[in-house]
Amino acid sequence: MPYVVTELCIKCKYTDCVEVCPVDCFYEGENMLVISPDECIDCGVCEPECPAEAIIPDTEPNAETWLAMNRDYAEKWPNLTRKKEPPADADEFKGTAGKFDKFFSANPGSGS
Repeated sequence: MPYVVTELCIKCKYTDCVEVCPVDCFYEGENMLVISPDECIDCGVCEPECPAEAIIPDTEPNAETWLAMNRDYAEKWPNLTRKKEPPADADEFKGTAGKFDKFFSANPGSGS
């Protein structure tokens, strides 16, 4: 069961999860991260590290949509292997629901 990143990451983009990932399966978009479900080893160490609580196992009820989205963008965005500073306004968006339609950007991040 791979883990996936949900819309709660959008505009927060904390990278605490990246720092603990043993297989470097995170990919960086302009304003969020995704996990490659094909690379994730299901260890779960990333989930409790996410301050935005944006990481869920793919067994959660709403995970199917996020699984497809994570897979798609992991193929398009650069790999991120180190922790970075979050956006200056990340805390303002933490916990906000419905961010995908308002704020999602398909643009890639800078990676590492």
